[in-house]
Amino acid sequence: MNGVNGIGAPPALWSEARNADGRVYYYNTQTKATQWTKPQELMSPAERALANQPWKEYTAEGGRKYWYNTESKQSSWEMPEIYKTALAQTVPAAKPAAPAQQFVAGGTSNVSYSQQRDRDDYSERLGPERQIGYGQHDLSGSRGPTFVSQSNDPDYSTFEEGEAAFIKLLRRSNVQPDWTWEQTMRATIKDPQYRALKDPKDRKAAFEKYAIEVRIQEKDRAKERLAKLRSDFGVMLRRHPEIKHYTRWRTARPIIEGETIFRSTNDDTERRQLFEEYIIELKKANIEREAVTRKSAMDELVNILKALDLEPYTRWSEAHDIIQADEKFQGDDKFKTLSKSDILTAFENHIKSLERTFNDERQREKMTKARRERQNRDRFIDLLTQLKTNGKVKAGTKWMEILPLVQEDARYVAMLGQPGSTPIDLFWDMVEEEERALRLVRNDVLDVLEDKRFEITTKTTLPEFSSVMSTDRRTASLSSDALSLIFTRLYEKVVRRTEEDKHASERHQRRTIDALRSKIKHLSNPPVTLSSTWDTVRPYISQFEEFKALDSDDLRRQAFDKVMRRLKEKDEDLEHERNKERSGRRDRDRERDLRNGHSSSHHHGRRSRTPELDPYEADRRKAMADRERQYHKSGMTGLSPPPRDSRDRHERIPSRDHLRLSHYDRDRRERDEERERLYRTRGSRGDELDYGGESRTSGRRRRDSDGESGGSARKRPKRDREVERRRERTKTPVVDKEEPAILSGSEEGEMVEAE
Repeated sequence: MNGVNGIGAPPALWSEARNADGRVYYYNTQTKATQWTKPQELMSPAERALANQPWKEYTAEGGRKYWYNTESKQSSWEMPEIYKTALAQTVPAAKPAAPAQQFVAGGTSNVSYSQQRDRDDYSERLGPERQIGYGQHDLSGSRGPTFVSQSNDPDYSTFEEGEAAFIKLLRRSNVQPDWTWEQTMRATIKDPQYRALKDPKDRKAAFEKYAIEVRIQEKDRAKERLAKLRSDFGVMLRRHPEIKHYTRWRTARPIIEGETIFRSTNDDTERRQLFEEYIIELKKANIEREAVTRKSAMDELVNILKALDLEPYTRWSEAHDIIQADEKFQGDDKFKTLSKSDILTAFENHIKSLERTFNDERQREKMTKARRERQNRDRFIDLLTQLKTNGKVKAGTKWMEILPLVQEDARYVAMLGQPGSTPIDLFWDMVEEEERALRLVRNDVLDVLEDKRFEITTKTTLPEFSSVMSTDRRTASLSSDALSLIFTRLYEKVVRRTEEDKHASERHQRRTIDALRSKIKHLSNPPVTLSSTWDTVRPYISQFEEFKALDSDDLRRQAFDKVMRRLKEKDEDLEHERNKERSGRRDRDRERDLRNGHSSSHHHGRRSRTPELDPYEADRRKAMADRERQYHKSGMTGLSPPPRDSRDRHERIPSRDHLRLSHYDRDRRERDEERERLYRTRGSRGDELDYGGESRTSGRRRRDSDGESGGSARKRPKRDREVERRRERTKTPVVDKEEPAILSGSEEGEMVEAE
């Protein structure tokens, strides 16, 4: 710039601008740095004076101003004196000239529009030869317009004034925000105001600020226009009630295309966007309306469910029919908005509420019952305590002694039938407590008996025991009942021990007798027979330890008599078996004669007729033998009976178990076997395999007797009976228990030796 003296001022380093939100920030043109606080270079003298003191001016929400001290953190509604002094120092002596218009991005100029217009008109009237230089000082010190010499470059006192003049040039030249800097230079470079800023960088920066401001203004105007259009478009659409929330654009367009507001914009995309926004609003309103209606219906449905008086265990299938049949439910249209799932949810919530109420009631009843039962137990315990105080309940007391005393009492009757501890349980608990207390006393009694060396026997009496206890200070104060109970228990223990010793002695004596009996039985030189006597056997066994272990000769004679009794039984069993074998042999001979065709006259010396020979007997026997072999190969099922000789051997030789039984047990077993044999004869006639011939005898029987033509049909059941008899013989025999009281391990050992 050229002042009066012709010296040019340096360009400003800082410039003011606004961001997209309209907030002012400051830009350094050299360092390209930005900051929010106003730099010292751009501050006026008044601002510098106010910035150098701690008080700052702020405005409250209501518009009232207050002052805040940044150092002492104090605030005041009254202007401080320091702030007043700093403000008074900034007042100039004369009225300064109006400052030039300052451009701020997104804002307005600092001077009014009328002042700027007057200044521009004044400059135009003077012409290029006489330009007005603002900011020049006259001799009186006042600031005002001053005529300068003719110059082509405008001269401004501050950078802000030059920047404002350059931006006005851009606006006057109708520079668009999307132009490039080259296009802007070609349009404005011939204008003198182009050189209001000397630095080209400052011009380009001012152009960028201008472009940002114009874009912001255009966006603001577009928003205002769209908001006005949206409001008018909504009013237009509301005048058409036939447009619903589900109406589509292609359906609504013919309805509203005749409206003036519809033709206020030519952009069909913009129209559709406004229509979609209106439809979204309708949908939201419809959803809110349906939610309110559904909530009201759900609340009313809950009231209906409460009025139906349902049970907690009511099923959904039953409740659904009841709800559908309700008149209030059928008469109101708002219930139609509810789905079956909504009704089910309401029903479940209602049933849960009923179940919760029911469970709470049950819990209260349960707690009441438990409290009543506990009170009954406490009262019965008090009754037992009274009986204990009166000496009725003590250690060793039986329930049958207490029952007659309490069975008519109401406290005992209240305990009957209730769960938990029974009256007898509570009674035994108290008796157990008395027993524990008695055990402590019993220990003292035992200590006294040990110190006095007094031993309780089966002949000791209670007075003797009491006299011993009274001589010691530890037991002298015991009650007679306690001493009597302790004595009874100690006496019972002594009696029980005596009986056990007696039983042990008898058991030892029996075992010694059994040992001597075993020695007599196994005596080999000479062996004991039925003809032996005690006098002949006694010298041979007198040297044995078992003989010497017995004190009396009667016990030794008892062992010998037992051996002789066993020998006689065995001899009787053998004789019985021989007679039975002879009888069985005669029966088999008679049956064989009958199978061979002999009549009963055979025994009188006359022979029967010889049976006729069967010409097909050989073929039948061969076929039956083949089938028998086939069965043996397939599974070894054991269809063929055992060989004859083995069966006869089993029949002839009785088993050891059979010989061991007495003749009474053997007779009973034979009767049982005969009964079983008859039963199997009647029930097993059809059990044999039919090989195609008239005879049912086995192939093994035919191989043993080839001359026999057709055996008896009863042969096979007899073999089955023999097999069953052998199975019975192998079973565990019934042991003869002559003397159950003196059975011992020696007898079992003798049984093993007999085998």
